[in-house]
Amino acid sequence: MFAAMLFAISIVALSQFALYYWRAVLAAVAGQPVSENVLAAASIENRRVTAGDFQTLAGLHDLTLDLTPRSGGLGLVRLYYRIVDGMNVVAGKRMPALTAWCDQELTICARYAAVQIEYRLRSNLELAASMRSC
Repeated sequence: MFAAMLFAISIVALSQFALYYWRAVLAAVAGQPVSENVLAAASIENRRVTAGDFQTLAGLHDLTLDLTPRSGGLGLVRLYYRIVDGMNVVAGKRMPALTAWCDQELTICARYAAVQIEYRLRSNLELAASMRSC
């Protein structure tokens, strides 16, 4: 019995660590600069990515070609966006602090999508340049 309880606690702790690590990676990538080309392609006028721009950026991400096999998509980020947006809809009106946190998290998701578009475009241009030099 004690071994099963210890195993369950360690699984919960490991899951919590994995979630915090994934969130830190998400925030670190979202902190990278976004080029003017991506902002213009997404029709973001004020040069500032907000939470409402996520759907546009995710659609633009789906349209960009991914020529490198190592890069992933936005699957987990989309899921995280839906969960946080759902929390905001359900409890946001009762708790203003939760609304501010949700808006911050949704903005991080949108910036992450913009940076991923930037990475894809840059890697595609580098690949095209290397093919021309052969």
